[in-house]
Amino acid sequence: TVFSSRVRLARNLANRFFPSRATPKVKKETMEEILSAVKRLPRFRNCTVLKIEELSDIDKQLLVERYLISRELADKKAGSAVVLESRQVVTIMINEEDHIRMQALQPGLCLRKCWETINAIDDQLERKLGFAFSPRMGYLTACPTNVGTGIRVSAMLHLPGLILSKQIDQVLQAVAKLHLTVRGLYGEGTEAFGSLFQISNQQTLGKSEEEIITILEKVVLQVIETEKNARKALLKTNADVLYDKVGRAYGILCNAHIITSKETIDLLSTLRMGVDLSIIGELDRQAINELFILTQPAHLQRINGRELDALSRDIERGNLLRRRFARSKQ
Repeated sequence: TVFSSRVRLARNLANRFFPSRATPKVKKETMEEILSAVKRLPRFRNCTVLKIEELSDIDKQLLVERYLISRELADKKAGSAVVLESRQVVTIMINEEDHIRMQALQPGLCLRKCWETINAIDDQLERKLGFAFSPRMGYLTACPTNVGTGIRVSAMLHLPGLILSKQIDQVLQAVAKLHLTVRGLYGEGTEAFGSLFQISNQQTLGKSEEEIITILEKVVLQVIETEKNARKALLKTNADVLYDKVGRAYGILCNAHIITSKETIDLLSTLRMGVDLSIIGELDRQAINELFILTQPAHLQRINGRELDALSRDIERGNLLRRRFARSKQ
């Protein structure tokens, strides 16, 4: 039910203008100062540094699709970069909205593990760089909603049972009352394709990191339990409808020759639920999870080694899906 967990920290250097106020020259100087500090950390000895202005549009979109950078960083130019550790669990974005936005991203529900990882890196960088900090307000950030701890804790949940049982609005309203935010597949301002929802904290001031993580973890576990109960109820009262929906999704994914990204995500979501409920037993959940990423526009173009217009992408997506599902039947 939980696709991934992420903990992100926003930090700014004490002796520099925020990126929105800095000149291109100052932004580049800030970037180089941060890069120098990051490269001295043991975890980043074999890191990859990507300067945004040097990347193609496809490469930037590919990083967004893998959740390694934000859409906002992809739109930046000179003076912005991303540092990827070799395992790509931790990434550090430089000169997005803040000087530093570092994140730990891992599959499944492991918020505390992500926090421990990113907290250690935060401590090491703070000793080398010196962050903008107020004894009264906490860490100072470009956006007031991040002031304080500067932490954003989120979990990506797969909730098809709640959608099919028409309970999703009720659950999301309950989550919102706890001062948590629900977003779509790629964060703020995006839709919840494929029954995928990001649940994250709104409050960063007045609570400790430990309190924020504890609250989110409890809510996520409650939502997971509600989703499980919804799936059980659907199997009990609407099994034929459920089997039909999963079977149709499987049939289209195995045989479609032209298919859009949105339709693919929605069908993969239904199929993943079918695997979880043992409606379809021969498929591997991890293989389905990979297809959520590989069928995205930039990944398709990277696989094909060239730029593709919308129709060509839809055709190549169908080709990829048919190959993958044919292989799974062997």
